[in-house]
Amino acid sequence: MNDYFQLHRDGSLAHLQLNRPERMNTMAPDFFPALRDAVRALHDEGSTRVLVVSSTGKHFSAGMALDVFAGAPRPAAAPAPDRRDPNGEAQREAIGALMNMLDTSTPRARLSFQESLRRLIDCFSALDEARFPVICAVQGGCIGGALDLATACDIRVCSADAFFTVQEIHIGMMADLGVLQRLAKIVPPGVARQMAYTGERVDAKRALEVGLVNAVLPDAGALLDHAMSLARQIAAKSPLAVTGSKLALNHARDHGTAAALAQMAVLQSAIFDTTEMAEAIAAWKAKREGEFAPLTPIAKI
Repeated sequence: MNDYFQLHRDGSLAHLQLNRPERMNTMAPDFFPALRDAVRALHDEGSTRVLVVSSTGKHFSAGMALDVFAGAPRPAAAPAPDRRDPNGEAQREAIGALMNMLDTSTPRARLSFQESLRRLIDCFSALDEARFPVICAVQGGCIGGALDLATACDIRVCSADAFFTVQEIHIGMMADLGVLQRLAKIVPPGVARQMAYTGERVDAKRALEVGLVNAVLPDAGALLDHAMSLARQIAAKSPLAVTGSKLALNHARDHGTAAALAQMAVLQSAIFDTTEMAEAIAAWKAKREGEFAPLTPIAKI
């Protein structure tokens, strides 16, 4: 579907797999809207119950492609297009657009920068806001922007060779796509701050100790098997109850207890369904999979 990842469907399970191992699955500018659009399409159509995000090659992802920043500030004259390489031309155009976004030389440019960054942040927020859980399976390096992506997911699991780093501090900038806002709500705040200030590598053992990941598997093959098994366990539950649980958990993360409890009363009144519960109880007693209708598609506006 694009140059960055493939999206597979297996019934109610979706699997988005990064597929540029020769470039360590780095993220060029057009990766972000492609990811956002793929996730939001799954969100809208309603039949996806769980999404697994994984990767190929030695590393999960080395984050934003550094050649995006290497040319800053953007040269006045763009390089002449290579007509033998139309994909390269499109890539140069995307990088040029991002370099325009990075301009903060005037008040007008800074206003534009803010809106552009909000839209870039929104590409990973699509994972956090999806009405299904997202499991991120990390092998090798989860670096820079890749950690922004991983922390926007519901659950992270990794292979024994995995490591995580807030890479942006090494290139003289703060991470700005969500990791600073989400990481301290996943791991102890002191750990998050140390990662953000030093850019140190957190290995798989340490990631498990601090709660950044839920499990460490021996290798990439075992990792994907575990992630898909976990996805199937979740997909077997009522999608109505799972989606409601995600909404409640996200609201509680971002609000105080009183506000979260008030939201719970409204949310439960909206989705409480005795028919769904009866089927779930019957399936649980019979040790079979429940038969649940998909969520209603989101109307296109």
